[in-house]
Amino acid sequence: MAGTSYRVSADIGGTFTDLVFQEAESGRCFAYKVLSTPKNPALAVIEGLDKALPDGSEAAFFIHGTTVGLNAVLTRRGAKVALLTTKNYRDVYTIQGNDRGEIFSIHWRKPKPLAEIPDTFVVDERISAKGEIETALDTAELDGFIETVKARAYEAIAICFLFSFKNPAHELAAEAYLRDRLPGVSITLSHRVSPEWREYARTSTTVMDAYAAPVVRRYLDTLVGELSGRLAGDSQIHVMKSNGGAMTAAAASEIPLQTLLSGPVGGTIGGRTLSEVTGRPNLICVDMGGTSFDASLIIDGQPSFSNEAELEGLPIQMSVVDIHVIGAGGGSIAWEEAGAVRVGPQSAGSVPGPACYGRGGVQPTVSDANLVLGRLDSANFAGGTMTLDVEKARTAVKSLGDRFGLSTEAMAQGIIDIINAKMADAIRTITIRRGIDPRDFALVAYGGAGPAQAAALAEQLDIGEVIIPVLPGAFSAWGMLQTDVRHDFKMTFYGYWDEVAPDALAAAFGDLEQKGRDFLLKEGLDEKEISFQRYADFRYHGQEYVLTIPVTNDPVDMLGVRKAFDEAYDRQYGHSAPESRMEVANLRVAAVGRLVRPGLADPSVSPASAARSRKVYFGGKEFDTAIIDRDTLAIGTIISGPAIIEEATATTLVPDDWQAEIITGGHMTLNRKKKEA
Repeated sequence: MAGTSYRVSADIGGTFTDLVFQEAESGRCFAYKVLSTPKNPALAVIEGLDKALPDGSEAAFFIHGTTVGLNAVLTRRGAKVALLTTKNYRDVYTIQGNDRGEIFSIHWRKPKPLAEIPDTFVVDERISAKGEIETALDTAELDGFIETVKARAYEAIAICFLFSFKNPAHELAAEAYLRDRLPGVSITLSHRVSPEWREYARTSTTVMDAYAAPVVRRYLDTLVGELSGRLAGDSQIHVMKSNGGAMTAAAASEIPLQTLLSGPVGGTIGGRTLSEVTGRPNLICVDMGGTSFDASLIIDGQPSFSNEAELEGLPIQMSVVDIHVIGAGGGSIAWEEAGAVRVGPQSAGSVPGPACYGRGGVQPTVSDANLVLGRLDSANFAGGTMTLDVEKARTAVKSLGDRFGLSTEAMAQGIIDIINAKMADAIRTITIRRGIDPRDFALVAYGGAGPAQAAALAEQLDIGEVIIPVLPGAFSAWGMLQTDVRHDFKMTFYGYWDEVAPDALAAAFGDLEQKGRDFLLKEGLDEKEISFQRYADFRYHGQEYVLTIPVTNDPVDMLGVRKAFDEAYDRQYGHSAPESRMEVANLRVAAVGRLVRPGLADPSVSPASAARSRKVYFGGKEFDTAIIDRDTLAIGTIISGPAIIEEATATTLVPDDWQAEIITGGHMTLNRKKKEA
């Protein structure tokens, strides 16, 4: 519709870039997929906008998730970093923590740091644990360091002084001195990135931010420049954060570390909205795209969060949506090793892509296997924007099957079974291994390849219900439109809980909230749309690690918080110790700025199309299978398997002993058929 204003989101993946367009007034949504452009991810976004945005319309709001920073760390193609730290503490980052990682593995190797010992420099300064200056910083001592930075062409500097989270004066003085003399060199300060204790983890977090910062900033500058003429008025570009919130591109340039996990979290935030709409409080959200498989949890209607993460074995101190990622997707390559078939983590990506894409790929992939089994429509892939080559898919799968004496169809089924087993094990990692029973959850499957594997996954885990949301192939992008601006602030606040003065606690929370308020106002949020969530980290006296507990009341209910910690500890570990003293370690505030958005409209229903069917393999058996267009199904419609339900962004498989139903919001459930008595 000409002249319509749209809210737009983009999920930039390894194979496809998904865009979702939502009419700003009606709330109706549609999706569009384009192949990603790895050398310049912005090009795929621009292509999608140019092709899908109706003439005369405008993008009034734009948000996207990016893996640019994440890929820089994973591929070790970030900036050349110099680490500056306190004298006598040069080796903290290299020695690392006291845990061995894989305690029983003889092949385990300590993670390689992003800045080696030759890249680590010291200065004679010292802040005490109380925040008092013991040895003053002489900035003239930095002159030799400056010459080294110039001579070695360092692109970024990470400054992490001892106890700077208690008193940042020395870090700020060093930054001011260096900026005047090293223009163009990115500088990261630890007290801004992670103002909390644990020296190694804080140093690791600071170095990782410095390592990714120049790469992320170059990408954002390119994207902002390319999109400047395509957005309405003074609309700002927003970026998803690892904590499930949003921030402006300007804020992302200030804190690039927060973008590291921005790609996958959109689907989890979409899962939170799905939980609310469908009345299902507990969800396992799985996103299977072309390259990766991401699994996360919605528990009691809220995403599972963590205050720390690990990337390539290196710790990061930041609030993140708890997501488990493995290399498993539609583009995952099947290959032979030691006389057995392996699938992934290598991916064909978008270039050259699976063999069936006809772009030069010759190795068999999961998508090729699904095409061989009749599960994909070669003429109607990605909404008809791509045609798949069945013969090239068969040739690729047959080449592997011949090595094992298997028919092409049997080899294709084997590839599917292997990838399903890998994904089921990933789900067990975030459920069974944490004492959570997956049978108490519904499985939400999305991503371009997720709905095709959903029922088989549910069967492996004995899960009774599967939900295929609207626009499943672009659901992560859809979820981004359901988020709000969120920034997390924290401080170390150590002491016995029973000795903490309520006034001091309130003042500390107040300081964090004021920082949050100032930041959100700078982001353009209205004061009345700003709210805060308070948390604190607790542990029993003598323990090392903490649990994060909401601190909801003002004034704080000290005894109520203690009881909540004991109960959370019992849930987590199966026991508690109410008689032991409790320590508080850190205070945290989530500053949330609500984004105004329309309600969600039910998808429109198209006229029924002519009946179609084809031969499709399920579980190694061939069935005559109905092919149904999802956009022709009204709420309340029930489809009995075997069936394939197609739509522009994904293909859903309904095995012969399952049935599908369209429910509120246009979402679709899959349930096992009731057996006749």
